[in-house]
Amino acid sequence: MKKVLSTFLFFALVLSVFAQGTTEDYNRAFSLSEKFKDKVFYSNVNPQWIGSTNRFWYVRNTPSGKTYMLTDAAKKTKTLLFDHLKLSESLAKSTGKKVEVEQLSLQSLRVSDALDTLWFNYDGKKWKYATLADKLTERGNVGTPRNDYWGKVDEEREGQPAVSPDKKLSAFVKDNNLYVKDMTTGIEKALSADGTKNEYYSAYIYWSPDSKKIAVMRIRTAAIPQLYLIESSPTDQLKPKLQTRDYVRPGDELPFRTPVIFDVESGVQRIGSTQLCDSQMDLRGFEWFSDSKSVMFEYNKRGHKVYRVLEMSVATGEVKTLIEETSNTFVNYNRYFKKLINNEKEIIWMSERDNHNHLYIYDRTTAKVKSQITRGEWYVRDIVNVDEKKREIIFSANGMVPNEDPYLVRYYSIRFDGTKLTCLTPEEGMHQAWFSDDKKFFVDVYSMVNKAPVAVLRNAKDGKIILPLEKADISQLLKAGWVAPEPFVAKGRDGRTDIWGIIQRPTNFDPTKKYPVIEYIYAGPGSHYVPKTFIPFNRNMSAMAELGFIVIQLDGMGTSFRSKTFEDVCYKNLKDAGFPDRIAWTKAAAAKYPYMDVDRVGIFGASAGGQEAMGAVLFHPDHYKAAYSSCGCHDNRMDKIWWNEQWMSYPIDKSYEESSNVVNAHLLTRPLMLVVGELDDNVDPASTYQVCNALIKANKDFELIVLPGAGHTMGNDYGEHKRYDFFVKNLMSVTPPNWSEVGVKK
Repeated sequence: MKKVLSTFLFFALVLSVFAQGTTEDYNRAFSLSEKFKDKVFYSNVNPQWIGSTNRFWYVRNTPSGKTYMLTDAAKKTKTLLFDHLKLSESLAKSTGKKVEVEQLSLQSLRVSDALDTLWFNYDGKKWKYATLADKLTERGNVGTPRNDYWGKVDEEREGQPAVSPDKKLSAFVKDNNLYVKDMTTGIEKALSADGTKNEYYSAYIYWSPDSKKIAVMRIRTAAIPQLYLIESSPTDQLKPKLQTRDYVRPGDELPFRTPVIFDVESGVQRIGSTQLCDSQMDLRGFEWFSDSKSVMFEYNKRGHKVYRVLEMSVATGEVKTLIEETSNTFVNYNRYFKKLINNEKEIIWMSERDNHNHLYIYDRTTAKVKSQITRGEWYVRDIVNVDEKKREIIFSANGMVPNEDPYLVRYYSIRFDGTKLTCLTPEEGMHQAWFSDDKKFFVDVYSMVNKAPVAVLRNAKDGKIILPLEKADISQLLKAGWVAPEPFVAKGRDGRTDIWGIIQRPTNFDPTKKYPVIEYIYAGPGSHYVPKTFIPFNRNMSAMAELGFIVIQLDGMGTSFRSKTFEDVCYKNLKDAGFPDRIAWTKAAAAKYPYMDVDRVGIFGASAGGQEAMGAVLFHPDHYKAAYSSCGCHDNRMDKIWWNEQWMSYPIDKSYEESSNVVNAHLLTRPLMLVVGELDDNVDPASTYQVCNALIKANKDFELIVLPGAGHTMGNDYGEHKRYDFFVKNLMSVTPPNWSEVGVKK
């Protein structure tokens, strides 16, 4: 009996030592954000160049508080931007409130070129401060920002009058028609009379450089579908409220735009041909050529397989193609860049046509590529500057440096002919640069998930460091127990392609323990999603790990900025979500780190990540044992048009059903928690309700959390606690602590 009791006590002791998901773990998880708060100093440098000068200011966060710094790039000096004590005293006197000199928080700060005046917002007021005279002037209340919801359809019926370059006339839309007004006499003249409620002229008006012509779109309307939301618990009344939002879904009818040019003096109307832009997803923008004889605009064909830059003649209305991009899958229309050069005879253009994003020179006359500027198995990200005189381009790119994380962005310069490629930011890290107006200098801030930020001032000619600015101090963060995520790379589904991600361990990590694994997923598509910069507290990963999990995040095939082929995996195939790569990566990590238990893998995500998290347990239940899915777009026919038709194409076909969690709900065999905010106007809440309906019809067990008053969310504090409990119960086989026992909340 004594032996049995001793054995029982031994195993009880072992279980207590290796216990996970305890009240103590919960309290640590909930307190982690506060524990790590304000523990990093001399970081978050966000420089603001002052006008066209070579001076900039930034906020230095020190252990004692904020300091506003001024740097002169030409003189290589750093000083205070203003007298902090004087301004604090002036603000205290004017507001009647105590103002701590170390805690000055000036919103929307602007600085005059002469450095003698500051404009800023403070305590709900607008202020002007003359630094030399030490004079503070109140300029009224800070206005309330317009609160339009993100998905509201812009019908282009409203806009500010457009003044002609010679300042003699203004153009505007009234009663659906285009008018001009003489700025001297005030006399108005109608240029059109055919505008109606259903076919009207856009209020976005473009004057020719010679002030004699106007380019504008005539828009044939389409019905705007509505999203209906029930606010169950409004604060101002007992009864629920019905809310509506504009919400256009895949397959819905779209407006049709026709380019029109008016001769202002004669009133002659030239209607552009729409033969080359007939099946419109979008027809946008006008850019006049300097001779005022023609305009450029851009056309995105519905289905996203054709994108054109078009030129319309003023004289004839003829529309011709300058540049055409085509794809068997989709074109990434939001990544294009164009710049007229060589007296507008040539165009610099960015394209993925060789499987990587590169720069080309187009001949305007022939509409053909004259030369390719950049080339190689790497990816141009953004264009900073095109200097025609120097025939030089400054740009950012990733993937150029071998044997390192291919997502790390650096800055480069290159000649128009593709020679003299120069790296301006050679240090390993994720770089972000802010250039002076004349592009002679730039501030470079770089870091990695496991390396603290460094800020330096560089010469834009060769990238040489002119002046060190700040180097982040994370000593207090480390004392608080912070554990850096580990970048990890392993081969994907094909056994050749490197897949990059991060591994987050708890602060009390013990390699002798066995840890369940939880994957945080957002696979887009449209970008990459694994953090590359330093983050003191990653809420979606660090707090979850603290309960006794290893939390991972990675970018599989179907995401962006590696190659077109890499991204094209998502085409008409959103259910893929890079899962074969994710599974291979996780198993490789577990092979290196045996404390990662790949027999207990969970997954969670929101939005597209919510769709993907549920898809994981539907399509890959052998690997993923439990899923938490928040505000998921569970059927891509139910979600917003621009995102879903980009990847799933148009017209709607069977591929939408194949990727649908609703259609495939009957496959569920693993624990699933669904979360939705009742006022989500990003992803229709009905998407979650419909998948619930399908699960119920299939007699499947699941959990549903509906959050009153919540919008598009991972779950807010309540949902986060439910997520903790869900994984502790289903991956650890542990009963979560009673909520009343969890004393520390965020």
